[in-house]
Amino acid sequence: MTDSITPDTQPTGGMLEGIRVIDLTSVVVGPLCTQILADHGADVIKVESPEGDIGRNLGGRGRHPDMAPKFLHLNRNKRSVVLDLKQATGREALLQLIASADVITWNVRPASMQRLGLSYDDVRAVNPRIIYCGMFGFGQGGRYAEVAAYDPIIQSAAGVAGLNERAFGEPRFVPYVLADRTVGLIAVQMIAMALFHRERTGRGQSIEVPMFENMATQVLTEHLYGRTFVPALGETGDVRLLNPYYAPSRTADGWITLSANTNPQVFALFEEIGRPELKDDPRFSTVAARFQNTHEYYALRAEALLAHTTAHWLEVFRRRDVPAAPYHTLDSLIDDPHLADVGLLREREHPTEGTVLDLEPANTLSEGHRHTWRPAPGLGEHTESVLREAGYAQDAIDALLASGAARGPKR
Repeated sequence: MTDSITPDTQPTGGMLEGIRVIDLTSVVVGPLCTQILADHGADVIKVESPEGDIGRNLGGRGRHPDMAPKFLHLNRNKRSVVLDLKQATGREALLQLIASADVITWNVRPASMQRLGLSYDDVRAVNPRIIYCGMFGFGQGGRYAEVAAYDPIIQSAAGVAGLNERAFGEPRFVPYVLADRTVGLIAVQMIAMALFHRERTGRGQSIEVPMFENMATQVLTEHLYGRTFVPALGETGDVRLLNPYYAPSRTADGWITLSANTNPQVFALFEEIGRPELKDDPRFSTVAARFQNTHEYYALRAEALLAHTTAHWLEVFRRRDVPAAPYHTLDSLIDDPHLADVGLLREREHPTEGTVLDLEPANTLSEGHRHTWRPAPGLGEHTESVLREAGYAQDAIDALLASGAARGPKR
């Protein structure tokens, strides 16, 4: 990706060039999904209400209203159109955009889409090939179908907070919107598969990506354990991950994270801490034995690491090919030398927000890169140009703007 800014009519390159996405999502789960699609060349048209995506004013203070830092990080390479979907002419304009689109994404409750006249049946009536992807709290076949959901609701309901209680004695949320970001990534996968299926069959489809069921699946595949079997062969919970020692370990001058699992890794660790005899200890001599004696294994590791500095252990473990890493705070992570090597963070010039620290896509491709970069848009920045592309004459656009059914950028 380069620093050049894409005019509205210039092709972007990328594997998804030619795919148009109508994005009705807000905050994190949907914007993350559509940003990944946009980063790989899709033309993402972010359709916002007159008030705008609530994410424009969440996640920290920006230099200007409606341009919060988190919004900048989740909405690059998109175009913003403002339509009031409660007005008939605003809804008609959206349907005209949908008619030439490949994908529509949304993250409100399905009943809200029904009330707006934007159900799957409504949408496929104007575009039978559409991929219609909804991301919402709970699957529609269960009693929670109409329950409102945000990330902490799902972390609680899906057992994530309960895992912290098992491990540390107190239920806590992961201080990161884990459910939103996990489900946003899953939605990208589902959309990509649906597009591939359409290439084979010519048919569009409706996709439901419920947050609760997806996060419950993630938690239970990790921790179902003995309850996998009927009758049960044991309790729930991976004892390694729920152990209080499953955390960064103290060293003589700071912290380090160690993950020695295979016999070669563990035996190298025993040698470096001056305890080679533990290789023959029946509690620690095999993977299965260490699992059965997790607490003792983690405890002796933690005690041994106190003997030397973090730098000492990192050098030793890298030489012996034992997985270990420095412990980062949020601030030190930004300055990680490996991230500097790969260029994950870079400064860019935003037309209204000035110099910003942006994140490059983390994954690399041997071909099919997007060639250009578009900054996160101002609210309604592209309303007129997108409506013009959809076939609206200027007098019709002016009428939509005058009625409030559409809105351009703030002047």
